[in-house]
Amino acid sequence: MAVKKFWTIAHSCGHEVERDLSDRLADRRAGFAAWLAKQECTDCWKTAGDGSSQDKAAWLAAKRAEEQAESDAWSQRYRMPPLEGTERAVAWGVRCRHQILAAAYTALVLEGAMDETAWEQIETAARTITRAGWWIDQRASDPDDLAELLDAAAERDRPTENPFV
Repeated sequence: MAVKKFWTIAHSCGHEVERDLSDRLADRRAGFAAWLAKQECTDCWKTAGDGSSQDKAAWLAAKRAEEQAESDAWSQRYRMPPLEGTERAVAWGVRCRHQILAAAYTALVLEGAMDETAWEQIETAARTITRAGWWIDQRASDPDDLAELLDAAAERDRPTENPFV
C-alpha cells in the first residue's frame, strides 16, 4: 500500500483544505500534514492574534513530563537506542517513537494479522533509526505504513556505490 499523496487538512480554525504533499518524501508527509492541522488556515492566520495562556502552558508541561517518563521507561524496557539531535528534539523524538511503535503494535499485531516474528523485524528496523527528527516527522503516520516508512528511511541512509551521484 502506497503512502497517500493528497491529504485533507482540517486546520485548527475549522477550515478544511485539500493539499498535495507529493513533493515531500513519503516518510515525511504524515508529520507535515499533522503540523498543518495544528495551524490555522492561511486566511485565518493572517487575521488572528496570539491566544496563549499561562494555564495551558503549565498543563502542557506536566503532560509532557508524564509522557517523557513513560517513554523513557518503555525505551529501556524494549532496548531502544538513544536518539540523536538537540536536547529538545531527542525528548520529543523518544515520545514520538514510543507512541508510533505502541500504536503500530496494537494495530498490526493485537488487532491485525501480523505475527510476533514479523513484528520483531519491524522493531529491529526501528532500532536503526536514531535521528530524533525522523520519529517526530512520523508522529501522525498510519500504523499500516510503518514498514514502508522504515524501508524508505533505510534506503535514504544506505550509501551509494558512487559517492558523487
